[in-house]
Amino acid sequence: MDSTNPLGQFLRARRALVTPEESGLPISPRRRVAGLRREEVAMLAGVSSDYYVRLEQGRERHPSVQVVAALSRALHLDGDATDHLQRLARPVAGRGRARDGGQGRPETVSPVLLRMMAGWHRTPAVVLGRCLTVLAHNALGRALFAGHAYSGDLVRLVFLDPDAREFYPDWEQVAANTVGGLRSAAGTDTDDPQLVRTVGELSLKSPEFRRLWARHDIRQKTRETKRFRHPMVGALTLDYESLTVNGAPGQQLVVYQAAPGSPSEQALVLELLTK
Repeated sequence: MDSTNPLGQFLRARRALVTPEESGLPISPRRRVAGLRREEVAMLAGVSSDYYVRLEQGRERHPSVQVVAALSRALHLDGDATDHLQRLARPVAGRGRARDGGQGRPETVSPVLLRMMAGWHRTPAVVLGRCLTVLAHNALGRALFAGHAYSGDLVRLVFLDPDAREFYPDWEQVAANTVGGLRSAAGTDTDDPQLVRTVGELSLKSPEFRRLWARHDIRQKTRETKRFRHPMVGALTLDYESLTVNGAPGQQLVVYQAAPGSPSEQALVLELLTK
């Protein structure tokens, strides 16, 4: 995975997704590109074509705050994608290597957090690492994802597990959110060895992952309602909230909950009783 020019890669990918119609531009019958041309993005952002070309080619890597805002509007970026563009324009030196000292040591979860999760007897909870691997779970969190070939790796579960489309009734949405969440979690640290291995394997084995990764979508994993078809208890509809673990940068605590009195809450209780 080429990480030498992440800003240019992002700009190229995002302009390819914006149609001229969305930007109010005239359509020529001779047009051969689906997205915007470089000069069109430059015009919409109010910068020179030469300057924008330098951005995409990596000859200019630090656009001003004003230019970033203008590019965000021209490319129709949402809040998460705009934040990502800002980080690409102003990367923090050494951010990724500071997490493990450059030694590639395994990510570990605080014992205090583990004890806290263990006390949540009716709430599934998992701790995810920077590449969305499951670093820890409580009893219901383990039961929620149990029985799959990749129960401990939520990205590989979605794209490589043979049961993924059965487990996730809304697989297409889950797949898009998972890839966007992986990009968001990685941030500007695209040369992280674990990320490189993950993206490389999935790009080879899953055409769906390869297509979604090329879009450069950014989806901050915050909160959502997600449907599951659990092999033991059947249909589940759960709300989740994703919380940043401040003591361990890159880790996320994801807590799931069923609506009180719902069939999904009853199913979770059943799962608890049958474990």
